[in-house]
Amino acid sequence: MKAPIREIRYFMYVRKSSDAEDRQVQSIPDQIKVLKELANEHGLEIVDVLQESMSAKAPGRPVFTEMVGRLNKGEADGIIVWKINRLARNPVDGGTISWMLQQSVIKHIQTYGRSYFPDDNVLIMSVELGMANQYVRDLSTDTKRGIRERADKGYPNGVATIGFRNDLSKERGNRGWLVDQDRFLLVKQLLELYLTGRY
Repeated sequence: MKAPIREIRYFMYVRKSSDAEDRQVQSIPDQIKVLKELANEHGLEIVDVLQESMSAKAPGRPVFTEMVGRLNKGEADGIIVWKINRLARNPVDGGTISWMLQQSVIKHIQTYGRSYFPDDNVLIMSVELGMANQYVRDLSTDTKRGIRERADKGYPNGVATIGFRNDLSKERGNRGWLVDQDRFLLVKQLLELYLTGRY
């Protein structure tokens, strides 16, 4: 049986990482603003706002772990989050959240577009968490393939190192490095001095 939403206390959990997985996700301040409006609209009591700047592709996020511990202590019994994939993109954290919801430790998860309750069909949440996990796995595979293809073409990967600059004259994926005329000779001279062993 669903607990009345107005009796549930919520943690707001907002997360964004610098990984490619988060390129289309709103910034943390934007997530907070929208979720506070959502909470006000539905009359949800937020007891704490928990912010994390870390990828969810592997277990071990400190703020997430703290939130799970506090939920188990009964400090809150609901979560407000932008999307379910903000909570987990790996099967360990996804399983933790799913199990806590099934056991009614978490009585309600409210996202921007959906609600999750302990007596809901577990399949929907499992599929969404599984999709979030698969997205990260596919992204990793695609990124590694892209790095190999660039290496095969003779292009370096990443931001140009000191003494070089990124060649922005070509389309993305085909950009290499150009010699930085202002710094290259200086860097070369510094490295040659270092190799003498006197410095």
